Amino acid sequence: MSKRISFNNKDNPEFYSTLQKKVRAYFAENNSKPRANGRFWRKAFVMAAMYWVPLLLIMFLPMPIWAFFACWIVLGIGMAGIGMNVMHDANHGSVSEKAWVNKTLGASIYLLSGNVFTWKTQHNVLHHSYTNIHGADEDLDARGLLRLHPEEKYKPMHKYQHIYAPFLYGLLTINWLLTKDFTQLFRYHKIGVAGNNNKSKELINIIFWKIAYLAIFLGLPVFVGGYSVWLVVLGILTAHFLAGVLLSIIFQLAHVMPDVSHPVQEDNKTQHSWAVLQLLTTANFSTKSRIVTWYTGGLNFQIEHHLFPNISHIHYPKIAEIVRKTAEEMKLPYYEYKTFWGATAAHFNYLKSLASGNSVAV
Repeated sequence: MSKRISFNNKDNPEFYSTLQKKVRAYFAENNSKPRANGRFWRKAFVMAAMYWVPLLLIMFLPMPIWAFFACWIVLGIGMAGIGMNVMHDANHGSVSEKAWVNKTLGASIYLLSGNVFTWKTQHNVLHHSYTNIHGADEDLDARGLLRLHPEEKYKPMHKYQHIYAPFLYGLLTINWLLTKDFTQLFRYHKIGVAGNNNKSKELINIIFWKIAYLAIFLGLPVFVGGYSVWLVVLGILTAHFLAGVLLSIIFQLAHVMPDVSHPVQEDNKTQHSWAVLQLLTTANFSTKSRIVTWYTGGLNFQIEHHLFPNISHIHYPKIAEIVRKTAEEMKLPYYEYKTFWGATAAHFNYLKSLASGNSVAV
């Protein structure tokens, strides 16, 4: 995608302005600010502990093989937790009013072996702007390995995608570590969405952090902990695969679902306003579960996140009712699945329907 897509600002133009007024009134009435509070920082500490403590145990505490891999599993859960709770909010600028705080915490993506620039371009620019639009939302681009949109070209292998999808999901952060950041950097500059980013400088930054990541997570367990290279590699792959599955599933449950819209663009235009597009293409799930909400960083309130990405996820449960009521008043959809497992089942059933060609773009 090299051209910007224009939105139809005549499509329910009063919805977003009305909603913004109501949300601002909520924060004013409760003498609260839309950025992070103590609950965020306590959770960030827990996620950091789940990430770093297992690594320290691996390095300095002799342990049997089962405990060694248990540590990598906990580390993987912490890795996904940091991604959803800390990195995600920070790179949306929603943790603090101070840019340096957001920038510092946003750099936690390097703990997931990713890159700030490429992630923000894919997620903040392409995904949040053009949600679920074929050919524009890069979150839907699985390089032909998966068919995530009805307009995606069908391949015979897609017949089984609902079966093999979890294995590909598990490769998410491994792909970041090995190739994706490099290919995205060059592609974003080529198609004109890189802004004023210095390609050479960013390439050096990517290489530096990949080497630093491997030095810490491969080098230290080998040279300090005394484990063999192949065993540590298996541990790293275990952590990354688990983190990849967790991150991918949570994000897929928001958009690759049967109820939401999967629009197409014509002449770089859409028939909806940006805010209405977010409602049409996004779904919430398991919003009554405190555990799901806590661990996923409020990404089960994906509708609220898409409409207010600059508000910390800590506040999503409170503003969700405002969003729902406003949508209902203006006869707009508000998609929601009651449970995580129900949403997961719906997602894989949708993958299966795309594999058989039963879905149509709307």
